[in-house]
Amino acid sequence: QVQLVESGGGLVQAGGPLRLSCAGSGRTFSGNGMGWFRQIPEKEREFVAAISWSGGTTWYADSVEGRFTISRDNAKNTVYLQMDSLKPEDTAVYYCAASRIEDVTSAPAEYPYWGPGTRVTVSS
Repeated sequence: QVQLVESGGGLVQAGGPLRLSCAGSGRTFSGNGMGWFRQIPEKEREFVAAISWSGGTTWYADSVEGRFTISRDNAKNTVYLQMDSLKPEDTAVYYCAASRIEDVTSAPAEYPYWGPGTRVTVSS
């Protein structure tokens, strides 16, 4: 069974850091682009960051550019999202996903595999 499981969410004060991890099991994702998305109630899932299969290409939403860093360790089948200088508006459930292509993409429809999500709350 193919699974992605996020961890590392929690409560943090504004300005603080948090690091999310996403571990894959059931198959290797080393040939897939990976992405992070987030969602708040009554809003559509929003693209946050993506990384190519090799890690050589990354792409960020304007709202997180310069504050968040996506990385991956293919040997561990794991992708990370380092979040710095967090703001209350970053509060959301964060999802990791594996895409059907090797390169980066921000389109949710290109991601057939999703984790259950981890909640991040940033207090002001």
